Amino acid sequence: MIVSISRRTDLPALYPDWLMNRLWEGFVLVRQPYRPHRISRVELRPEKAECLVFWSKNPAPLLPRLEEIRRMGYHFYFQFTLNPYGPPLEAGLPPLADRLDTFRRLSETVGPERVIWRYDPVIFGAGWDAPRHGAAFEKLAAALEGFSSRCIFSFLDWYPGMQGRMKGLAVQPDGVQRRHVAAAFAASARAHGFSLSTCCEPEEDLRDLDIGRAACIDPGLIEALLGCPIRRRKDPGQRPGCGCVESVDIGAYGTCLNGCRYCYANRSEAAAADNHLRHDPHSPLLIGWPEPEDEIVEREYGSIRLAQTSLFSGE
Repeated sequence: MIVSISRRTDLPALYPDWLMNRLWEGFVLVRQPYRPHRISRVELRPEKAECLVFWSKNPAPLLPRLEEIRRMGYHFYFQFTLNPYGPPLEAGLPPLADRLDTFRRLSETVGPERVIWRYDPVIFGAGWDAPRHGAAFEKLAAALEGFSSRCIFSFLDWYPGMQGRMKGLAVQPDGVQRRHVAAAFAASARAHGFSLSTCCEPEEDLRDLDIGRAACIDPGLIEALLGCPIRRRKDPGQRPGCGCVESVDIGAYGTCLNGCRYCYANRSEAAAADNHLRHDPHSPLLIGWPEPEDEIVEREYGSIRLAQTSLFSGE
C-alpha cells in the first residue's frame, strides 16, 4: 500500500519523533475522523508500506532521520508546499529564507526527483493579485532551479469551516485572473526547468499553456521508485477532480500548528493547540491513547505491485 504522511497535518514538521517510533514499531493506530471510537490498525513495515508520501511545509525536523528511513527499506518522496505568504496567512511557519534552505537541503539529501514543489493555494486578496503572484513564483522558481523539476499549483478552495478565518483576506478570482496567473507561472516554469500541473482544477483547461493535471499520489513516480508497475486504482476518498491513486493517511485532523488560515484540516487553532498537548510520541495514536470503549480493527491491504520484474529490465 501507499501511505500518506499526511494530508491532515504536518507530521514531518510537528511530530517527527512519533513518526519514527511508528516506523520502527511497524504499525500505527489511526482514529477514524467520523467514527471517533473506531480505530484502524495500519501495518507500516516496509514490505506492507511500499511507498511513503510525505506532505510538509517545513520538513526540517525530519531531515536528520531520512537516511535512517532509507536504511529501514522504505521508498518515499515529498510534496513540499513552499508559498511566499507569511503572516497572517501562514503565521506559524519559519521565515521563507529558512524554508528555501530546507528545500535545497532536502533535495540534496534525497535527490530532486523525490521533491515536488507545491505553490498551493493561490490566494487572491490580502495584497495578493495576479502580478504579485507572478513575480513571487518567478523568484521562487529561480531559487529552486535544479532542486526540483516538478511544480503543482491550485487556486484556493472555499472549504466549510475556513470561511470565517479567511473573511477579509481572500476573494474569488474570475477566469481572466486565474488564467493570468497560470500564464505567468507557465513562463517561469519553462525558464527554470519545471514541469507545471494543477491539483484538482477540473474546470481549468490549460493544456495550451503546457500545464497538465497532477496526480499528487503519483503512480508514475511510484513505479519509478519501486522499479515495477503498480495497481492504479483511483482514490475513492478524494474529490472527483483528484488524480491520485489510492493511499492510506495516518494523520489526524485538528492537530497542525502551522497557522495557515486557509487550512481545511483545522477548524480551530485553539483546538489544535489542545490536541497537541495530548500528544505522546510513544503512543500508537497521534493524539492520546486508546480508550476502553474504542474498537480497534485491522485494515487489510494487498500489494500495489502488479509484477516483481523491473520496469527497466527489458523483460
